Amino acid sequence: MHIVYVLKSEVDNNLYVGCTSNFDRRIKFHNAGKVKSTKHRRPLILIYKENYDNLYEAFKMERFYKTAKGKRELSKKLAL
Repeated sequence: MHIVYVLKSEVDNNLYVGCTSNFDRRIKFHNAGKVKSTKHRRPLILIYKENYDNLYEAFKMERFYKTAKGKRELSKKLAL
């Protein structure tokens, strides 16, 4: 099982999109400051996640959500 997830920073309200196969461990890494891109944006709150059986599809969606069109679609899903 692979998960695409969206975290929201309580410091700057920015979103972070990521993908992992070990969700609990990855979230702990984010909140422990072990992930360079979110280290200074802690604490982080999980606001959305999607499950995928296929690693390729999960990474494909992660990359899509990081594009302008993907951010618009994600905003609709999150009702931001």
